[in-house]
Amino acid sequence: MPNLTLYVQRILELMKRYPGVIALGGFISGVGSFILVDRQQGLATWIAIIMLVSWVWLMLENSLTQLFTKVFKREIPQPLLRYATQMIHQESLFFVLPFFFITTTWNSGQLAFTGLLGAAALISITDPLYYKWLAPRRWLFLAMHTLTLFAALLTALPIILHLTTSQSFKLALGIAMLLSFPSLASIFPIRTVRGGLSVLCITVAIGATGWFLRSWVPPATLWMTEVAISTQLQDRTPGASLEQVSVAQLRRDGLYAYTAINAPRGLDERIYHVWKFNGKEVDRIALDIHGGRKEGYRAWTHKQNFPGNPVGKWQVRVLTEDGQVIGVLRFVVTDTGQDNPAPNQAK
Repeated sequence: MPNLTLYVQRILELMKRYPGVIALGGFISGVGSFILVDRQQGLATWIAIIMLVSWVWLMLENSLTQLFTKVFKREIPQPLLRYATQMIHQESLFFVLPFFFITTTWNSGQLAFTGLLGAAALISITDPLYYKWLAPRRWLFLAMHTLTLFAALLTALPIILHLTTSQSFKLALGIAMLLSFPSLASIFPIRTVRGGLSVLCITVAIGATGWFLRSWVPPATLWMTEVAISTQLQDRTPGASLEQVSVAQLRRDGLYAYTAINAPRGLDERIYHVWKFNGKEVDRIALDIHGGRKEGYRAWTHKQNFPGNPVGKWQVRVLTEDGQVIGVLRFVVTDTGQDNPAPNQAK
């Protein structure tokens, strides 16, 4: 046992000396999983399991350490506990970040969610912030752990269980709500029925807020590999992508909104192409996609019915069943006779 203690102390010293190594390892594993998303079920599974177990540990930390001391007649070194939790945060956050960075629509509310994950990851590798600012504030510490767990589940569930993005979001949100209740109870001790109802109401409010802001959460395992707004489509391949289209050409050929969407192998997902004109929805068309194709599952909608005066700004928003934004295609309809082909970017 003394040798084990000495070994643990040496590991802790190395962790103190090179605090960024764990974060770098998590980031590399995340990038690797992103590139080989359909082949990394094992790693995603372990990340999710570790996060769930670590949450139970945080809730029962005092009781479990006392039990360990009673059974093994030895105390768990406090530095080991602190660094183990920090390591879990670092590994988990840097595992999910590549997924969310790629799938985020940056000119939308998704910027706030991914930015929050990035800030949490930065805090996890900055010891003064983590130990002197975050850790002493129990409610903030548990909030960060809940956010990390939520993001890990959003990434892992479609890969592990082949759940749709909609199902994964609901399950992840439900688990986050369930686990936030004991966190809130530790912050606001329940001494009366009224106190218990208050904590319950706060928990429900957190869940309702998460559901209301679901469009701000990127679909972690769905991203567009190719997009186009075009007047032509042949052999499942679109013609030149357009940023501007004339009314005459619109009336003559209609428009194709083409998207190739990458999804994990085995995942069947329903998405929607939502056509919007000057901010107002004019069409919502459902498409079923299937995961596993390296270049992304190719799907498109062909719109031929346009308003009497279609001149203006158009969008085709690509959404999940629950309204999470996968991407946005933009183009402008003009009343001139010229069309300007240009690469159309999904933003």
